[in-house]
Amino acid sequence: MNGSRTALREMVNALQNIDSENTVVLCVPYTMLGIDGGRIALGAQDVSTHEHGAYTGEVSAPMIADTGAKYVIVGHSERRQYHAETNGTVRQKASAALAAGLIPIICVGETMDEKQAGKTMAVIESGVRESVPADVSTDIIIAYEPRWAIGAGLTPTDSEIADAHKLIADTLTDMGLGGTPVLYGASVKGTNAAQIMSIPNVDGVLVGGASLKPDDFIPIITSVK
Repeated sequence: MNGSRTALREMVNALQNIDSENTVVLCVPYTMLGIDGGRIALGAQDVSTHEHGAYTGEVSAPMIADTGAKYVIVGHSERRQYHAETNGTVRQKASAALAAGLIPIICVGETMDEKQAGKTMAVIESGVRESVPADVSTDIIIAYEPRWAIGAGLTPTDSEIADAHKLIADTLTDMGLGGTPVLYGASVKGTNAAQIMSIPNVDGVLVGGASLKPDDFIPIITSVK
């Protein structure tokens, strides 16, 4: 919950001529959708489970698509933490997104309590299996967010990231969704992005605070050619 339309335009302008072939998506608050992103795709940060109706304050997937946005994040760690969203809720939101032609970025990950209880792998696998809609095509993206690391300035070890991403990739393959991109998201910055993206089965990054300013965000994008 940061930024303004003016700040977004400044970011979009700054990203137009960067030396990178990577796909860049800016997922922004609803009020900032509808801006021309040029070579940069836009997405929303959440979506309603409902298509339309008397749900004051909700924003539906067709409404998001109507702005020209192509993506939407579902099940972000903060939605799960502050709004008690479950895998079932996330699955409904992902289904709504897909029905409207949006690509959902489905987030999964464990809390510190779950990590300390030795439940990391079980939580990740159930997160994938229960959050991804049935009979889905490969037009989805998964993002692994170790929830205990977000906002804490902590980063899992390379081996922890590798283990989590291998499990996610293997689970997706078992579900008939092999090749689905899997992003890593927690305390990503210009100084560690290249190393993180060199880890097997890490196909990109979901960036938080470091995406708010061009000087912080551009080094992440250009760190991997």
